Amino acid sequence: MLSKEQNALLTRIGPGTPGGDLLRRYWQPVALAEELPPGGAPLPVRILGEDLVLYRDEEGRPGLLGLHCPHRGADLSYGRLEDGGLRCLYHGWLFDRTGRCLEQPGEPAGSTFYQRVRHTAYPCQEAGDLVFAYLGPGEPPLLPDYEFLRVPAAQRCVTKVLQECSYLQANEGNIDPQHLSFLHRQFDQSDWAQNRARPGAASEQTSMTLFGRDVAPTIETEETDFGVRIYSVRKMSAEQNYVRISSFIMPNLAAFPGNTGVDGYSVHWHVPIDDTTHWKYLLSFRRSAPMDQEAFRRYMSLGVGPGYRMPRNQANRYLQDREEMRTRTFSGMGASFHVHDAYATETQGPIQDRSQEHLGTTDRAIIQARHMLLQAIRDVQEGRDPPHVLRAGAPPPEIVVRTEAVSSALDHHTYWREPAADVVAVS
Repeated sequence: MLSKEQNALLTRIGPGTPGGDLLRRYWQPVALAEELPPGGAPLPVRILGEDLVLYRDEEGRPGLLGLHCPHRGADLSYGRLEDGGLRCLYHGWLFDRTGRCLEQPGEPAGSTFYQRVRHTAYPCQEAGDLVFAYLGPGEPPLLPDYEFLRVPAAQRCVTKVLQECSYLQANEGNIDPQHLSFLHRQFDQSDWAQNRARPGAASEQTSMTLFGRDVAPTIETEETDFGVRIYSVRKMSAEQNYVRISSFIMPNLAAFPGNTGVDGYSVHWHVPIDDTTHWKYLLSFRRSAPMDQEAFRRYMSLGVGPGYRMPRNQANRYLQDREEMRTRTFSGMGASFHVHDAYATETQGPIQDRSQEHLGTTDRAIIQARHMLLQAIRDVQEGRDPPHVLRAGAPPPEIVVRTEAVSSALDHHTYWREPAADVVAVS
């Protein structure tokens, strides 16, 4: 467990907080690219406790400014996109993507007052169907060259969903392999299988079947330059193990096996809106071929509705059905894993009190990730870059994610570094 003080360090993320200072050292997604179409209206966003406006200028370049005009505080998300920037409707002040004030129409001819006004502005870039921003001090680091951001758009699916809890408890759910044996269990796998983006998911060797076969996996971790690599090993038989390799990636995302087998993986990137709400950005990709975009949309529709919100939520108890619990699903909350995850993390409270928990053997990855985050906060406080802040010349992160049935004689810590003949991919 953590002390109350340590818990506050990790979960209070507003401007000027130690946790917020850490998260601001990294590029963070601030919107889906589809939310900001060319010529579209400016988009009010809240991230890390700060109210901002995201927009595209007339050349299609994204900019992120403080939401309120520095003149008299009007909301710039109502503004006009013209003359190389965003113009406030109230008095016509015009700002570019760097926060420079370009015009103040009400000032007298020859006035240089506009040169002395600088509005809050953060650098942006686009990658992988996402718009990223860097809200930290100094020269921005490199956006990591993640494989899921680099593949062609047809080979990637991206969306997001609102979660009403601290980003940390949701991200910790990603690095908790043992819960897969219970929370997401489907007695009738038809709804889950028909919406998978990979054919054959209803076979006898699905991951869901194997999660239920051994509910007490052996979990081991190793520290990496990007975070924590997690090995979860379940016994299938005396001859075979089911090995699942996933990763905690500093500071607020995780990569894990998805519905593309060993040909890709999935990512959840948890970006705080404030201390008690966040956006979960979901990415899934395939290396060798296009994704089935329609299957992805169909599966997401099981749990996510208009505005990237969940129709099943804590206010209606996630529409839990006790009859369904008897015959179809372990949770009684439908087939969407995202609804199940929301139940598990949102019902811990807006901010989980980690001083009251009792961690067990299978929480090894969560413990190591917390230690890494606390040390990273100390790094920032002492003027050092925290882990996985990449500067020029840094090698790309070696993120390996896979689920496979392997010979019990293989060393699961090393086999994945080289092709193995006795490995069977599992969906």
